[in-house]
This record gives sequence, structure tokens and C-alpha cells, in this order.
Amino acid sequence: MHNKLFIFCSVLLSILNIIHADEHNHIYEDHEEVVLWMNTVGPFHNRQETYGYFSLPFCVGSKQSISHYHETMSEALLGVELEFSGYAIDFKDSVPKGTVTCMVELDEEKYKAFVYAVKNHYWFQMYIDDLPIWGAVGKEHEKKYYIHTHKRFDIGYNGKQIIDVNLTNEHEQLLHVGAKISFTYEVNWRPSTVEFKDRFDKYLDPNFFQHRIHWFSIFNSFMMVIFLVGLVSMILVRTLRKDYARYSKDEEMDDMERDLGDEYGWKNIHGDVFRSSSYPILFTSLIGCGYQLTSVVLCVICFAIMGELYTERGSLLSTAIFVYAATSPINGYFGGSLYSRMSGKVWIRQMLLSAFLIPMCICGTAFLINFIAIYYHATRAIPFGTMLAVTCICLFVILPLTMVGTIVGRNLSGQPDHPCRVNAVPRPIPEKKWYMEPVVITLLGGILPFGSIFIEMYFIFTSFWAYKIYYVYGFMLLVFLILIIVTVCVTIVCTYFLLNAEDYRWQWTAFLSGASTSIYVYIYAFYYFFFKTKMYGLFQTVFYFGYMAMFSGALGMICGTVGYIGTTYFVRKIYSNVKID
Repeated sequence: MHNKLFIFCSVLLSILNIIHADEHNHIYEDHEEVVLWMNTVGPFHNRQETYGYFSLPFCVGSKQSISHYHETMSEALLGVELEFSGYAIDFKDSVPKGTVTCMVELDEEKYKAFVYAVKNHYWFQMYIDDLPIWGAVGKEHEKKYYIHTHKRFDIGYNGKQIIDVNLTNEHEQLLHVGAKISFTYEVNWRPSTVEFKDRFDKYLDPNFFQHRIHWFSIFNSFMMVIFLVGLVSMILVRTLRKDYARYSKDEEMDDMERDLGDEYGWKNIHGDVFRSSSYPILFTSLIGCGYQLTSVVLCVICFAIMGELYTERGSLLSTAIFVYAATSPINGYFGGSLYSRMSGKVWIRQMLLSAFLIPMCICGTAFLINFIAIYYHATRAIPFGTMLAVTCICLFVILPLTMVGTIVGRNLSGQPDHPCRVNAVPRPIPEKKWYMEPVVITLLGGILPFGSIFIEMYFIFTSFWAYKIYYVYGFMLLVFLILIIVTVCVTIVCTYFLLNAEDYRWQWTAFLSGASTSIYVYIYAFYYFFFKTKMYGLFQTVFYFGYMAMFSGALGMICGTVGYIGTTYFVRKIYSNVKID
């Protein structure tokens, strides 16, 4: 018990330290050592295909003393692999141009390594005081390959804090076997008036993220919400009111009712509509995971709005891991209570599936990608210690919290409270038009929710797969709320048509109608890969489609769950307001 508490508290403290990172950690005294960290190199067009900086035959600087560096779990998962550069940089102490770092003589192997890097447009990444720096390894000109040998660092400071770092690559040297390459650098310090809290603004791209098309997409989605809410209101206020009148007074239908449908049959299945869904363990586990993921997304977006998580390496991922673990009781509560209301008996099996469904999907995908990353010797290969830490979080944090939520849910809201009793014998489902089949309704249900978010998907994809920092989390929160409203409205309409056709299999249909949004998101991912990026190679391709499958699946769980929640309220409402003979 003490071990579980220790692990949970350690994760909590690490997240709080990241979210509330104090700028006092970035204060330097005059002549104090400023560490230049070398991170990774890799093809410019394959952002996730990264290798250790010294996997290329660069040489380490002469300075061997080092302050400190502790890799966090989120940085290990993101492939951050910082190594000390050996460059002698001290606060406010300029380094003259031409200061030699080291010298490399190219043999055949080193020559081929540099040529391969230049041909594939390799870029490298460094860090000074947590500020990222990018630069190209070299360039190609007329079938000849050159490498940049001089790095000029222009560092701005405000008081005792570093504000910005600019890197300029100079002095191109032709690559050939036997060449002696002397790597040099210089450091220039200049005062800056920029405040410390604003130092990351230079990395943001407001012209891209706040473009008119972004605002137009929000307006377009908002108009879609108005249309769908009006459509659902028409069903609830006009159509159902006439349904009630028809059932209670046996009135003759007017022309409007005949246009809306040949027969209103949703009352005829009142004895079956609250029958338990097929595969209840899987269904309730998906619903529980959907509740949890929805909570995680809302919390992380709010944290990102308040805390500017993009300013710290891996902080967004660390926050997501912590929030996911902390919200495990939500998964257990809603999944376990729903399974109990469906008269489920093997609740422990359901609880285990709820707790490990998402971790299993993530770990399965990550294992495949990790296997390829190890073969490529890429920094994205997850260390064994990190995998062990993730396993401990699943076993000692997520599982116990899910169990607590399941027990509480079964005891507080596990008793069936259906407005109508369930018949002992299921009612035969009549034949209906092909477009009223659950499969067709399910596939059509995801079109409008996808239409409300597909422009935002472009900005999110670009920030993750290209060199953009996503920071407009207010937009993301608004689009997410619009997505929830659109999904609820669409699933209510789909369920109404299904019930009108006297088909009581609405639970899975409601869930899958919303979840089918993930199908269109994944199809869009194919379009984005082939037409918006220049990615290539096995590793990057598997990485892209593997993690896009996880993203689409998680979004499907969220949309399916919110659709099911709204539809459940709708179904209970209409069957509690009609007089059942």
C-alpha cells in the first residue's frame, strides 16, 4: 500500500512541478556555466525519425565538466536524448569567432555517414536553458555535399535570465575522404527587453494558427450546431408530440406525418428497448473508457490554457499521463454501474477490461513501433526502465483506482431503473429499408461530427507531424465542445429513426454512430500523409499510421460515449412521457 501511495505521489509532484515551473530555476549569475545540450538529428521531413546527435561522427567539445541532467519519463517516451556538448559557454561571457571545438578526420565510414545525412536533409536540435535550437547539418549543391563547420550563437538576456537563442550555421566545407574538418563556434551576448514569461512567443506562429480559415471553421461548425439543435428540437417538440397524440387518441395522421414516415413504431418496442446490449462487458468497458478519455481531454486542455504547457519539454504528455491515472475511478464508476444495470455477473472481468483496454491498445501499438525503432537505433526506442515505470502505473495506480470506482458505481447506481419493464421474450425485428439498417446509420452518423472538426484536424496534425507549436487551446476547447454537441444531436436523430423502424438495438448503434467519426478521421490521416507531408521510410510510416490509429480510436471512444449519453437521456425521456398500455 505504501509503495502504491509513493508512486502516485511521485507522479503527482512531478506533474505539479512541470505545470507550475518557476522561472527562478532559470536564473544565472555572471560567468556561471550555461549548458548546451545536444539532442537529436534526423530527416527534416520525418520529424519522429530521430537519432542521437553523436550518432553522426560529430566530436565532443573539450569541456568535460557538466552540471546536471535527469531525464523524465515523458521525455524518454518522446525520444528526447540530451547529451552534453562539451562547448564552454558561460553567462554573459562572449566567445570569439573561430574558437575550435574539435577536429574530425573523415575516413570512408564517417564520410558516408555525413553524405547520407546531407542527402536526406538532416537537421539537428539543441537546447540552451530549455530553449530549442534547430539547424541543418549541411547542404547539397551540384552533386557535391557540404557540411556546416561553424556555429554562431546569439544569446539574448534580460537581467539574470536567458530570453532567446539564435543559431547561425556558417563556413561550408566540402566532404571528401581524408578531409580534416575543424568545428568552431562563437557566442555573442546581447541585452533584451523581452520578459521571461514571453520568451517562447518567438516560436509561435500566429499567422498560421490564427488565420481567417481557422475562424471560419469555428463559425461553420457553430452554424452546424444551430442546424442540428434545431433538427433535434423539431423531433422532440413537433414529431414526438404528434406521436404521443397518435398513440393516446388514435388520431388519423395528417400529410406532414406521412411525409416523415410510413409508420411510427417506437412505442411498439417499449418492452424491448431497455433490453441489455449484446456483448455487455465490451460495451460497458468502452463506455467507461469514453467517460475517462473525455475527462482527460477536458482537463488537459484546461491545464494547457492556464499553464502554457508547450514551454516545458514533455509537460503536456506528463500532464496527460497523470490526469489519465487520476481519472481512473471515473472509468470504473460509469462502466461498472452500467454493467450492473445490465444485470452483469462477472464484474471483475469487466473491471479488468475497463482498466486495461486503453493501456493494452497503446502498449500493443508502441511495442510494434518500438521494435522498429530499436532496429533503426532511433531515440524513439523506449528504454526498459520507462516501460517498467508505465507498467507500475497501470498495476499500482490505474487498476486500484478503477476497482474503487467500479465498487462505488455498482453500489450507488447499479440498480436498473428503466421507465418500462423488459419483456421476457425478445420481439422479432421487422424488415426495413436498407438505409435504415444499423450499419448504414452508423456509417452516416460520423459524417457531420467529422465535418465540424476536420479543419481543426489540419492544425493539430501540422503541429504534431511538422515543426509547429500548437498553442491555441482555446480554439481546441471550443471545437471539442462543438464536436460533443454535434455528436449528441446526430446520434439522437439516428436512434430515433432506428426506433421508428421498430429496431430496439439502439445501444450499439448510438455508440457506433458517434464512434464512426474516427473512421473519417483516419481516412483524412491518409490524405494528410500523402498530400500534405513528405514523409518516407518504414519507421516514419509505421509511426505515423500507428499513432494516428490510436488517436482515431480514442476520438471514436469519446464521440461514441457522448453520443450514447445523449441518446440514453433521449430514449428514457420519450418512453417515460408516453402512456404504455
